Amino acid sequence: MTFAFGGASIDGSAYTDVVDLAGRSPGWVDTAVAAWSAYGLAVFALLMVLGWWQARRTGAVTAVTALAAPVAVVLAYGVDAVLKLVVREDRPCRSLRVRTLEACPAPGDWSFPSNHAAIAAATAVALVFVSRRLGAVAAVAALAMAASRAWVGVHYPHDVAVGVLVGGLVAFAAMILLRRWARTLARHLSATVLRPLLAAP
Repeated sequence: MTFAFGGASIDGSAYTDVVDLAGRSPGWVDTAVAAWSAYGLAVFALLMVLGWWQARRTGAVTAVTALAAPVAVVLAYGVDAVLKLVVREDRPCRSLRVRTLEACPAPGDWSFPSNHAAIAAATAVALVFVSRRLGAVAAVAALAMAASRAWVGVHYPHDVAVGVLVGGLVAFAAMILLRRWARTLARHLSATVLRPLLAAP
């Protein structure tokens, strides 16, 4: 038998309020939010590619920083995934037995913290180091992603809030650390076959 932590005592009422609101909302709103929740992470990947593409025109150091953004995001995801295994919080849609827009994940697919929120927040923070404009766009998208995960019913509000916090902090630490080595990395990589990744033709 698998024992899991129940997060309903933290903000279960807020979760049911959100799910009830989703249930009363127009169909087109729910369809749009559900689509964003399910497929929106692809937008964050595209933003990182765009950041790298633009960075090549700025200089090798900025390009190296842009290439490091996905690494920071993967690190953030890893930390978030470890926290999931440690806390082992059951999904709210499983604990509270409510009707949700998205199918409830299987038992053992833990809820706290939200991977989607962590990935989105990590991308936003990492992109700030590459382009403030792209970082701002990603930040708005990250908040929308975090909110969508509660709206479709697969996370408590505290799951997404902590996911945003974990993703943002890990990405910030990773990018700060990388910035110390960016110039050295740029110099070394510019002398290799990877040079085209650092400068526009």
